[in-house]
Amino acid sequence: MAFLKRKGKRMSGTDLVVGVDGSAGALAAVQWAARVARARRLGLRLVHALPELPAPYPRADPTYEQLLEAAGAQGRVMLAEARDAASGVEAATVLRSERPADALVAESGGAAMLVLGTPGLRPLGRVLVGSVTVALAAHARCPVALIRPHAGEDEPPAEGPVVVGVDGSPASEEAIAVAYEEASWRGARLIAVHCRHRDGWWDTGTTAEEYARELLAQRLAGWAEKYPDVVVDREVVAGRAAERLLDFADRAQLLVVGSRGRGGFGGLALGSTSQALMSYALCPVVVARPRAK
Repeated sequence: MAFLKRKGKRMSGTDLVVGVDGSAGALAAVQWAARVARARRLGLRLVHALPELPAPYPRADPTYEQLLEAAGAQGRVMLAEARDAASGVEAATVLRSERPADALVAESGGAAMLVLGTPGLRPLGRVLVGSVTVALAAHARCPVALIRPHAGEDEPPAEGPVVVGVDGSPASEEAIAVAYEEASWRGARLIAVHCRHRDGWWDTGTTAEEYARELLAQRLAGWAEKYPDVVVDREVVAGRAAERLLDFADRAQLLVVGSRGRGGFGGLALGSTSQALMSYALCPVVVARPRAK
């Protein structure tokens, strides 16, 4: 039977959940989430998943107790880092004896956002995200933010626009909602980008581009009334969506994309564009997920 230990006040529905594992990516995620939680008056929940040991190791085995002690110590370190990054933030630690993906999906059900760290940049290029991160981006019960540590910098970029990819799918509708909300509270300009592949009919005249701009306008209709404070730039560009969105993301403080994930972990279905952006974007990426009902 799985155990669950909580320290501090139980928070649900209005908190950010961060997956912690002691990595540099997790530390960057904790610091970013702490600042966001304080700014938005949300609680912070740091979740460490400790899978149960195989059958030959009973619960009384000293090895298991040592793992528990190490996980608890790591949680305290991360909690201190969160409070150092954003003094006054209301934070708690959670220790679950489950696989990380299962534990974080369960915790995401009562969260405003799930925040995960990703590998930092390396000299030979950017780093692909792991399968657990992809699974969570596809199946969490709230939006998922992916934070990459930046060498030589204290935190990810906090200036620049919020960028959202719009393709007319239900997934991008959720992304638009999240992007407007993020741009509003950040006081940032929103860039809505619609990408089309360059093919024969794209260059036959202005009709195709006019159609694309009309589609983008339709998808954004109504949001200006809800968020009158948000200035929006509409961009229709030719080319592959991942490549063009990365161009915008390199100058952004946040990139928002949709997720087509559905079903259980065995039926993982996250679009290739979203996976590429999760792996290669320099700025934090939010994968928009419908919040749990």
